[in-house]
Amino acid sequence: MATEIERKFTLCSSEWRAHIRKSKHFRQGYLVGSEQASVRIRIEDHQANINIKSATLGVVRHEYEYTIPLEDAVAMLNQLCKQPQIEKIRHYVDFAGKTWEIDEFSGDNQGLIVAEIELDSEDEVFELPPWVDQEVSLDTRYYNVCLIENPYKNWQDNDK
Repeated sequence: MATEIERKFTLCSSEWRAHIRKSKHFRQGYLVGSEQASVRIRIEDHQANINIKSATLGVVRHEYEYTIPLEDAVAMLNQLCKQPQIEKIRHYVDFAGKTWEIDEFSGDNQGLIVAEIELDSEDEVFELPPWVDQEVSLDTRYYNVCLIENPYKNWQDNDK
């Protein structure tokens, strides 16, 4: 069984931009969402995957990901996935021996920028970069699947 251990944070500055190692464009949509799992189609630059992730709250979730043909992914995104879809640029930034993934959203989620770090264990100790602000790992509004139903553009100013 595949397990993802991930923590999410908001950012307090754009200092991270000076340290971007690479960036990739993501387009993703959701086929179904249930109380148990979400099923996502994602195109990452020119590679496509189907992803099944448990719908549990927290930093540890079960996750399965499989490569699919790009043409199939485009068709599923256009014909079967919920709208609006998630579009973002993922920037990879190294800090203190770890790779941080910083998602800069566009479309209905324009203005939202979230930093994520994947860990080997729930209690792994890691250093926070100076550009990281508040942890939002347990705030479901920041889950990509939730951004379909409640995009960032609809959040109240005091919720941001």
